[in-house]
Amino acid sequence: MARYAILIRGINVGTAKRVAMADLRALLEELGYTAVKTHLNSGNAVATGPEDDPLAQAARIEEALVARTGVSARVLVVTADHLRAVAAGNPYAAEMAAVEKGGSRMMAHLLLVAPDPALLAEHDPAEFDPGHAQVGDRVIYQWCPDGLLESPDMHGWASKHLGVEVTTRNWNTIAKLADLL
Repeated sequence: MARYAILIRGINVGTAKRVAMADLRALLEELGYTAVKTHLNSGNAVATGPEDDPLAQAARIEEALVARTGVSARVLVVTADHLRAVAAGNPYAAEMAAVEKGGSRMMAHLLLVAPDPALLAEHDPAEFDPGHAQVGDRVIYQWCPDGLLESPDMHGWASKHLGVEVTTRNWNTIAKLADLL
């Protein structure tokens, strides 16, 4: 058995795609996960589950989510080791620490799969947001000193130019999920 962070994209944002966290916990338990904990009302959970391909796990969760709730949403399953590596690899930790509420201005754009190296060479996130973006292992770190709404849309850009599914979480969420794992 292994520990995972389960990130569901786009649920409970506004009034669309509402999923109660109690329902999400029950769904994950029905799929065989144990020690399930959700974080806020955000579509973020941690759980213990079978040592299986995270992509296959994500597909099972997506199917079960539609069947149980009628909500269709992309799911990203991340191993505990990978999420801890993302948390440890923050290249903007000093900038974040120097700003009040810095955790809400630091984004981790988690990629479902590693982008094609040729596409990454052609479309460098650091050139899209100079001085504020760096690529890690299946993650793009983006420091948003003026807030997310005032920063370039890295999430949309990465989806379009790198051809991979992306889910974005602020640093407060990444840190909390790492702690819960």
